[in-house]
Amino acid sequence: MYTTRTFTHFVKLIRLSNNFNSLRTLSVTSASTSINPRIRFCLNEEKKQNLFKISVRYYAKGKDKKKEKGKAKIEVNEAQISEVLNVETLKNQMQNAVDQLKDDFIKHLSLRSTTGSIEMVPVSLDGKEHTLQELAQIVRKNPKIIVVNMSVFPQAIPAVLKAIEKSGMNLNPQQDGTTLYIPIPKVTKEHRETLVKNAKQLFIKCKDNIRDVQIKYIKQVKRKEISQDLTRSVETQLITIADGFISDAEKILKSKQNELIGSD
Repeated sequence: MYTTRTFTHFVKLIRLSNNFNSLRTLSVTSASTSINPRIRFCLNEEKKQNLFKISVRYYAKGKDKKKEKGKAKIEVNEAQISEVLNVETLKNQMQNAVDQLKDDFIKHLSLRSTTGSIEMVPVSLDGKEHTLQELAQIVRKNPKIIVVNMSVFPQAIPAVLKAIEKSGMNLNPQQDGTTLYIPIPKVTKEHRETLVKNAKQLFIKCKDNIRDVQIKYIKQVKRKEISQDLTRSVETQLITIADGFISDAEKILKSKQNELIGSD
């Protein structure tokens, strides 16, 4: 019997031979063949290897095979989560982020600048946040001008000007002493597009706030002395809960964007 080492040795010798191609055409099974038995063995073994290589290639998996799509739906078991943390507190904190998004849309994404929307503009003053109506008297002089009287808090005028300009309502206030005059701008396509972008930024902020709540509670779970299986299960469910609130926020975003783009 010929060993693998012998086989390897003779294959090398045969391949070095100038007559190797002619040797391969000989019938190694014929009784009249005068080929050395060792060479016959090597040629037969090489044929077997070639057949093996062909079969491997034939059964190889295609690169363009499609992968399975979609993820299994995660069921939320609030009773199980309650064993580890306060579910209601977690959900309330995530809901607060969604509610804040709604408030921001109302305050900052109005197509037409009304007296009411300007009254609610937030103004940062001395490290605290106030609404504009707390610092000034606001009246609508005519359909095209809103007047802001700052005589009670004149020191707040710079902060008020800055707040109005950054309100997202496309306003350009003009100062005359302690009085601010705010021209009501015409609703343009560019203004609509700006508001749509602002809406997306507010949504991203809301999404980040929800994820922050999720991460905070996941850290709490990891500090608990519970089994790894329960830890993984609760973590997965917390992510699912957060995804639900983010989905709600995204629906609010799409509704607002459609309103901003489609309104007259």
